[in-house]
Amino acid sequence: MIKTILFDVDGVLLSEEHYFDASALTVWEMLISCNYLGLAPEKFKTNYNEDEIKELREQVFEKDSILKFMKSRGLNANWDMIYLSFCHQLIHLLSQVKDYEFEKINKWCQAPINRETLLEVGKVLSNYRIQMDFSLFVEEFARSEATKQELFNYLNELAKEKLGIDTSIFKKGELWSVCEHVSQEWYVGDNHVFASTGRPSVQTGKTGFLANETTLAPRREIDELFQFLNAEGFTIGIGTGRPELETIQPFQHLDWLKNFDENRIITADDVLKAEEQLPERMSLSKPHPFTYIMGLLGKETSLQKCLNTRLPLDNAETVLVVGDSLADLLAARKLGCQFAAVLTGLSGKDARSDFEKHAADYILDSVLDIKGIL
Repeated sequence: MIKTILFDVDGVLLSEEHYFDASALTVWEMLISCNYLGLAPEKFKTNYNEDEIKELREQVFEKDSILKFMKSRGLNANWDMIYLSFCHQLIHLLSQVKDYEFEKINKWCQAPINRETLLEVGKVLSNYRIQMDFSLFVEEFARSEATKQELFNYLNELAKEKLGIDTSIFKKGELWSVCEHVSQEWYVGDNHVFASTGRPSVQTGKTGFLANETTLAPRREIDELFQFLNAEGFTIGIGTGRPELETIQPFQHLDWLKNFDENRIITADDVLKAEEQLPERMSLSKPHPFTYIMGLLGKETSLQKCLNTRLPLDNAETVLVVGDSLADLLAARKLGCQFAAVLTGLSGKDARSDFEKHAADYILDSVLDIKGIL
């Protein structure tokens, strides 16, 4: 009998669309803005309208085929998707000048890349006629069987193939942090950047998407669902790749927060904090089950107790994870618990075949359908 229900947020309760918009804007800014590579600074601005954002996203993510490919390989965090997309494009750009600038490229690829490095790279690239090509992403990554965090290592393989350089720099490090910060500027806007990242904006003038969340079912009906679950004695929690600010603030605005014990709302901030305590800096983000283990035990539980939790769980049959992605399903499988796939994520109803292939316990059209399986 199910006693605990742990919900993902994006694609289940709230729409991911603005996250993907912000992701596309991030990759675009880092390629063209004079604050980064500066390939076309005259095309950069901070106030793109909806049509312009749609056009940029279609270009950067090849009409979402790149996003869907990464999701199909178990990658769930927008920051990771941004990082992969930008680094792949960076390798492609450098490959066009490797015959002329090999020594400099080799130097850049032997130390962590930061914003100052990108400015230096941009100055060199400005001396040549180069072109971005987003269409190569799926073609080149499809040659690999890499999944999840292994996709980062495949960037190093592409660097060897396309640049002729042995490197290990394309991993979660300084450049990943640059991508994360630019993304947060776009998503939370000027007023919340410092609270979100602890750093001021590099580029001001962004209003953000935070105050414009879209629910994936009527707000009141989701609220009534949470109230029903609490009244029936279920324990409910959240396990999301969103940072805390982007989870708590919308939940307050939507009047959902009252339904939760905040000790069971686990966000990307909790995961990053845990990763920083590990000397080997292993990834604890989904599909690693850490997010849901902490949601089950509570965020006051020690890191070691979470990591030492025996899997599959002894009481696995009492836990239900509700998500929209393969990463959620894989995390649930490691826990040994039941998984309800909701078809309101990026791929919509097209995701049904993937969830059937991976034997999801339940496949639902909406999170509201949870009532029908309890």
